[in-house]
Amino acid sequence: MSGTPWRSALPLLILAVACQAPQETASSSFEIPYERYVLDNGLEVVLHQDRSEPIVAVATIVHVGSSRERPGKTGFAHFFEHMSFNDSENVPVGANRKLIPELGGSRNGGTGSDSTIYYEVVPKDAFEKILWIDSDRLGYMINTVTEEALEREKQVVMNEKRERVDNAPYGHTQAVQRANLYPEDHPYHWTVIGSLDDLQSATLADVKEFYASLYGANNATLVIAGDIDIEETKGLVDFWFGEIPRGIEVEAPAPQPVQLDGTRSLMFEDNFATLPELRIVFPTVEQFHDDQYALDVLARLLAGSKVAPLYEVIVEEQKLAPDVLVAHVTQEIAGELRLRVRANVDTDLDRVKQAIDEGLSRFEVEGVAAEELQRVKAQAERGLYDDVEDVLSKAFQLASYNEFAGDPGYISTVAERMQAVTAEDVLAVYERYVRGRPSVMTSFVPRGRAELALAGAMPAEVTEEQIIQGVEAEVSQGEEAVYEKTVTVADRSEPALGEPPVLTTPAVWTAALDNGLEVFGIENTEVPLVAFDLSIRGGQLVEPKGKAGLANFLAAMMTEGTATRTSVEFEKAIDLLGARLSVRAGREDIRITGSTLARNFEPMVALVEELLLEPRWDEAEYERLVREISTRLRDREASPPAISSDVFSRLLYGADHAFGTRSLGTLDSVASFEIDDLKTFFDANLSPSVSTFHVAGDVSEERVLDALSSLAERWEAREIAPPDQPSPPELEGQTVYFVDVPGAKQSVLRVGRLALSAADPDATRLGHANERLGGGSSGRLFQLLRIEKGYTYGAYSGISDTIEVAPFSAVTSVRANVTLESLQLLRDQIQGYAPSFTQADVDISKNQIVKGNTRAFESLAAKLSLLRRMSQLDLPPDFVEREQGELLAMTLEDFREVITAYLDESRMIYLVVGDAETQLPRIAELGYGQPVLLDIHGRILD
Repeated sequence: MSGTPWRSALPLLILAVACQAPQETASSSFEIPYERYVLDNGLEVVLHQDRSEPIVAVATIVHVGSSRERPGKTGFAHFFEHMSFNDSENVPVGANRKLIPELGGSRNGGTGSDSTIYYEVVPKDAFEKILWIDSDRLGYMINTVTEEALEREKQVVMNEKRERVDNAPYGHTQAVQRANLYPEDHPYHWTVIGSLDDLQSATLADVKEFYASLYGANNATLVIAGDIDIEETKGLVDFWFGEIPRGIEVEAPAPQPVQLDGTRSLMFEDNFATLPELRIVFPTVEQFHDDQYALDVLARLLAGSKVAPLYEVIVEEQKLAPDVLVAHVTQEIAGELRLRVRANVDTDLDRVKQAIDEGLSRFEVEGVAAEELQRVKAQAERGLYDDVEDVLSKAFQLASYNEFAGDPGYISTVAERMQAVTAEDVLAVYERYVRGRPSVMTSFVPRGRAELALAGAMPAEVTEEQIIQGVEAEVSQGEEAVYEKTVTVADRSEPALGEPPVLTTPAVWTAALDNGLEVFGIENTEVPLVAFDLSIRGGQLVEPKGKAGLANFLAAMMTEGTATRTSVEFEKAIDLLGARLSVRAGREDIRITGSTLARNFEPMVALVEELLLEPRWDEAEYERLVREISTRLRDREASPPAISSDVFSRLLYGADHAFGTRSLGTLDSVASFEIDDLKTFFDANLSPSVSTFHVAGDVSEERVLDALSSLAERWEAREIAPPDQPSPPELEGQTVYFVDVPGAKQSVLRVGRLALSAADPDATRLGHANERLGGGSSGRLFQLLRIEKGYTYGAYSGISDTIEVAPFSAVTSVRANVTLESLQLLRDQIQGYAPSFTQADVDISKNQIVKGNTRAFESLAAKLSLLRRMSQLDLPPDFVEREQGELLAMTLEDFREVITAYLDESRMIYLVVGDAETQLPRIAELGYGQPVLLDIHGRILD
């Protein structure tokens, strides 16, 4: 949970008028209505009423991040966040993690450089229970911390670091950059997750001191957003939070931007990387600085489009990489302009650096075009609405702006300041922070390929953990702490649930156009946005034999221009509408997905029509995509989780089934494509007769059908005959397969089998039955492998949702030296699931799923998902209520029957992706024979 899990609190916001046939003028300001007040203990409270759904979001942001730490005690803010989710004085042990999902809610937390946030979204009947839990965590948890809990949580955080840093390609980059960008005494010198040595040495006294120093009520903001009564909520907040002690006064830190005395170039041979990567970081300014907004725009202008100078030089002209990323990131006391190029295989990074310099020189000569500035502003307007689309997003915005700007409504000020940015402002900040300025450059190259790093780069100091068998002590929950409970005036007993919310699914309208295209819609006027997708059945499933990845290639090609617009012109037309458009190929469909400002829906649909009916087939773009997809395939080979996913599919479906190969294809298949293959596939498989248009947002049925009328006339239907797929292989259950990733700090484990089709009547029942096993943090796998054992950062199970027979799988990444033990626990949990499934599990499952449905349709994306499921499975509009009724009618015997039928462990296979040298010899102790060795593509090794 390290890093910043919530959407950026400081988005690129601007209210601008899109310039291509807008339907109306954008408003000149934007506000989220709220009420703010301060309790006597200093806790700042912000309330926002939104009665569109019967749910409530609660966010507590504490002004404590890794910047409050000191050398030798790094990682404490993030570690304390983990500790806070354990126990508190008045809430039962484990309830913080288990109870909220069982109430139908979701919860999490995150730590950044400057703050820690805790958040939940729950059905409104559980609102007061969340206030009880949150207030107890903030004010009454420190006495419950034990040595056993401390040691267990250390293992969990270490597993998080292994998963995100040590066992991931380029994972150490941020640590190297921070150590060289910021002086040793600067609060950003270390990463949020900190040093494992510091973590290992943490004591109970350290944790208590950290809490006493920084976790007072006066150093936090509480935001409640959703279906609430304002006056009633004030009373509840005062009752639950009013007695929390005021803490030591904590001063906000002063800005500390850094000045480099010269450029620093570092290199590292990365055990997992398959591609060379160059990152360059320029120090800039803290958040809310006058220059922040022009720097935000500068980042977009340098690389955010196909006419951006860095993209032109690096990608289009010199063909060194599939993309280039530039971002301006501001934090409380300093900021960074970050540039990243993950280059093509075997590319010398000196060539990349020269290309970057050439691109920057081009920007200096060409300056800022008025139209490009306008594009950035149009995109930013829709970004504004994206960031406040649901109640949790609004809670994040209100909390962050209150805590850091002193004004929950500062979103409007940011929008206005961004709107005022001029071309001259952008050029000025470029001169001030980029042109000729020193930077930190990191060259991360594959192990053994040091010659690809920048010339003269110095070896980076990277601390890599050694995983030694048996070195970690076993951890456990341990005994509950013995302490004297804090006396409070308020009765802090668990409150009762409120009145159960009524499930109300959105009203759905449907239509069928003359050419066979089906249309499913939901009108929703909360924000002036429209989201849509055109789903064309087929995708990977209809690829010709030997042409794996063709559907994905076609999807990528479809946005590279039309017969009347180049790729650059097509991208520009979308951007100027304040819209987004992408095409992706899935296992069973090709999906054209977009969103736009509501006033520009008609011109957006016209662009989709152009894309479908007037393809360009640009040879230069085709050649670029060959390079890009080949590079992405190489990059995927560096990721143990990706290897695990790909190999597991290969095993389950076999090499000849379409699903036996990753959707990207293979290096050989992509190299074999010709542009005529794309044309043939396009003509053979894209038809309105197998397509559905889904739309949700601020647009009426009449407007949608009018906008689609031209497409209905011009897009002719044709018969589509999907090829038959071979039957999947009959795998011998209880076989263990092993893929070697030398030096892996973690083992990625998967266990499962092909189960059933999403169209099978049992599919929904099996989904219900899986909830208690691996549906989330309250599931048995998570509770056992993370909470009790400390072996992993997370463990989950689930069923895929394809019409083709789909797999059930349980997945986790564990520290390498408990690979065998974790496999044994997975096996035991699956074997014992049916007989140990009790009536209590039935009741919890029903409550969890039914209550969770109240949150199921809030966002536009969720509404589109609802429509897609209706069309995919030919379900009626009230299918959610029907499924809920079937769930409520299920008995204990029904649950056990479906578990026994589909989760038979004796028919499941096991896959381990990890370090063979240390772990392979132990796997036979599982009792399933010697593991079968595979390469990273799933082929059996001799």
